[in-house]
Amino acid sequence: MSNAVSGLPVGRGLLYLIVAGAAWGTAGAAASLVYRTSDMGPVTLSFWRCAAGLVLLLLAARPLRPRVRPAVPEPLRRKGLRAVLTGLGLAVFQTAYFAAVQATGLAVATVVTLGAGPVLIALGARQVLGERLGGGGAAAVAGALAGLGVLVLGDGRTSVEPRGVLLALVSAAGYSAMTLLTRWWGRDGSADAASTSVGAFTVTSLCLLPFALAEGLVPHSAEPVRLLWLLAYVAAVPTALAYGLYFAGAAVVRSATVSVIMLLEPVSAAALAVLLLGEHLTAATLAGTVLMLGSVAGLAVAEARQARTPTALA
Repeated sequence: MSNAVSGLPVGRGLLYLIVAGAAWGTAGAAASLVYRTSDMGPVTLSFWRCAAGLVLLLLAARPLRPRVRPAVPEPLRRKGLRAVLTGLGLAVFQTAYFAAVQATGLAVATVVTLGAGPVLIALGARQVLGERLGGGGAAAVAGALAGLGVLVLGDGRTSVEPRGVLLALVSAAGYSAMTLLTRWWGRDGSADAASTSVGAFTVTSLCLLPFALAEGLVPHSAEPVRLLWLLAYVAAVPTALAYGLYFAGAAVVRSATVSVIMLLEPVSAAALAVLLLGEHLTAATLAGTVLMLGSVAGLAVAEARQARTPTALA
């Protein structure tokens, strides 16, 4: 099940993506606590998330490097281009999503962003990377999207704002570009997760800095210690850890499979809302979770079998 070029087993890449998706799902709950604890705005939170995450990624860069070194190191010019493009995709993804949430609400923004992402990625992977889903893969994607809709919109209490939908589509485009670029540059194994993560977060932090300064870089809080702990968690788990694992896994796993596995984020967020925030487990939440987890499991098994077949033939 190894990717012969990068040296990372596809099975391990799938595990990395599952952990990353679950970790991303905790960011929303942590952000809600940050907003309750301080007057920090969403852009400033995004900046500090990226900047502090960058520091942690620099400290962890060496352990993240692949054990199998590429025979031909990545040219410096391509490394710089990869950092800029991936960082811009990440900046658009995060910032447009926060703006969409503000414009049309969390439910609609989440459904449009995470729902459009797999569709755009599947189309892009077919045209650019030559990756085909097949009938079973298409059915799994459809099931995951149906589960996402049931999970997030199940209570029927939503309001749709066209401007927010447009911003969510922009966010999905940024996420799709980031995923496709990671897979494109990961095919020859010359790019590693550490350099991809560090480069992307450097560019994203620089892009967000002027907007964070305009919003207010230093927040006010009656509980500064609690705020620092929350920011440390956001930077460490759903940022440095999750994106490090994401970039490593996305380089060896098919792009459409990556996009569906990342739908574990709302599942994780819903579980936290029930277990920690006291929300009730509704029939819609349970049905949506079952649909999405089943689709993710199906695609993961198919990906592992596909990776095992070339190895057996070799």
